[in-house]
Amino acid sequence: ADHYGSAEILYGQFKESLPSPAEVIGATKWCVFRQTELSRSVVENAVRERMTRMRTTTVDLLQFHWQDYSDKGYLTALQILQDLQNEGLISAVGLCNFDAIRTDEICTQLGPGFIVSNQIQFSLIDTRPLHGMADVCERHNVKLLTYGTLCGGFLADQWLNQSEPDLYSGVLTPSQRKYLDMILKAWGNWALFQSLLAVLRDIGDRYGGLSIANIATRWVLDHSFVGAVIIGARLGVSEHTDDNDRVFGFSLTDEDNRAIEAVQARSNGRRMITLIGDCGAEYR
Repeated sequence: ADHYGSAEILYGQFKESLPSPAEVIGATKWCVFRQTELSRSVVENAVRERMTRMRTTTVDLLQFHWQDYSDKGYLTALQILQDLQNEGLISAVGLCNFDAIRTDEICTQLGPGFIVSNQIQFSLIDTRPLHGMADVCERHNVKLLTYGTLCGGFLADQWLNQSEPDLYSGVLTPSQRKYLDMILKAWGNWALFQSLLAVLRDIGDRYGGLSIANIATRWVLDHSFVGAVIIGARLGVSEHTDDNDRVFGFSLTDEDNRAIEAVQARSNGRRMITLIGDCGAEYR
């Protein structure tokens, strides 16, 4: 993303080092966090900056974030991005952390096929996309690129049968503190979370010992409006490449989903959209 430090630069260097760089697809973001006087040159300069940093002649997927919904400038920005796409500077345009109402508005106004994706949070804990966003995606043929699928690593075997961690101990990563706060204050409590992990462990055992993370990821992927999950990794620290690859060899059964739903029904999951707002509201 434009605000992820040197990520785009590192990507460009890495891609150039590959024997077949054309086989790699790069997705980045352009995020507008403050009031901006939009013009063709402002938008084009933002796109060309992505191209320069990523060492490419076309941005494969540009994901657009707009902070202030009260400023309808996001429609203007996207119209200009559509022009730039027609001129070949961008291959595909997606959204990032847009809610269902604005996603529907954008897709309706800018026409079918322009917006291909929306990157938002979706997991067994955060099921807000099921309440509105899913219908919008199906109606406009938009796919979700989901993050937070493993809740910062909490949906994993290492947390099964563990005591509730101290949110302020200094041991947790910033990502884990964010998701633990959601688990405890919005979704339910640690005891209920342990029940969910136990169910996921049982399901994993039925598939020959698949991990809790595999089952949690598969649950998200089994939704037709999901295009891909974004699994966080820290190189040399927590990559789990081989384990993540196992998620493609199975699908959950109705029995599996009923067992999961029995735990979810005891949580506040269905009410989270009223507690913290629709997708992306936590960033606004």
